[in-house]
Amino acid sequence: MNCDWVKANITLYVYDELADDSRFELEQHVSRCADCAAELKSVGEFRSTMSALPQLEPSPNLLTAARMRLQESLETTEQHRGLRLLDPMMWLRQLRFQPALAAVLLILGFAGGVGATWQVARNSGGGQSGGSPVTNPAVLPQEASIAGIRQITQEPGTNKVAITYDTTVPQKVEGSLNDQRIQQLLLFAARNNGNSGLREDAVNQLSQKPEDQRIRESLKASLLFDSNPGVRLKALEALSPYVQSDVTVRDAILEALQNDSNPGVRAEALHYLQPVRVDGSVRMVLQRLSREDKSDYIRRQSSRILASLPEID
Repeated sequence: MNCDWVKANITLYVYDELADDSRFELEQHVSRCADCAAELKSVGEFRSTMSALPQLEPSPNLLTAARMRLQESLETTEQHRGLRLLDPMMWLRQLRFQPALAAVLLILGFAGGVGATWQVARNSGGGQSGGSPVTNPAVLPQEASIAGIRQITQEPGTNKVAITYDTTVPQKVEGSLNDQRIQQLLLFAARNNGNSGLREDAVNQLSQKPEDQRIRESLKASLLFDSNPGVRLKALEALSPYVQSDVTVRDAILEALQNDSNPGVRAEALHYLQPVRVDGSVRMVLQRLSREDKSDYIRRQSSRILASLPEID
């Protein structure tokens, strides 16, 4: 073990993320190396200092935005991965630099050809005394929908090869909106940034059950962060009945009123806030918009609503 390895893993050691055997080796090295011991002491003091600071809780909006961006990144990665799997040149490059994979595919292709020949012979009557045709067994979906090879290993001393692969198998689930499986899939679809039409369909279905807290959180996320204004309008409409009873819904609609890039969404948000226009936070936003907003319509409407409110002594 050298100093470079120790310094690269000291942070893992301090935060108890290092395996037991590696911890032991690191401790043995530090006991003999003054430089690494000083580095360990410095990182330990840094952790103690950071632990003494107050821990700030992220806002629900920040968490929702982070989750949606993560989901979008994962979906984009999956799409690129799927496209790469369909690229024949990529396979040729892999075969060039991975002889083991080339050998396995060659064996599988040879075995498949032999199997097909044998099946044809059986179907033509050569394999059975009665000459009756044999129905070809259906190919399992997981075998017909290979998404990628994960691992190839050969048992030492034998010609036995084990291949681990991923599959992509379309599935269908039917049920009512009360079905947890249906709700989970709709919530997932509402976060799927790859297809705006699919997101709009999902939000349209979820809008029928806004009383569910999970669904309401998803609708707020769609209102604040979805890239499609049609989806945001659907979410806004579904949330509007809760503007009086749920402060978080009120805050989300206020956020949309102030920052949404679409004039139609902002106008609808202003309309749905009218039942709570006497609320202090709503009044403050309306006052600012009536003076500073770039939209003539928003300024006029904000001023009109303010004029209808009773004066505060």
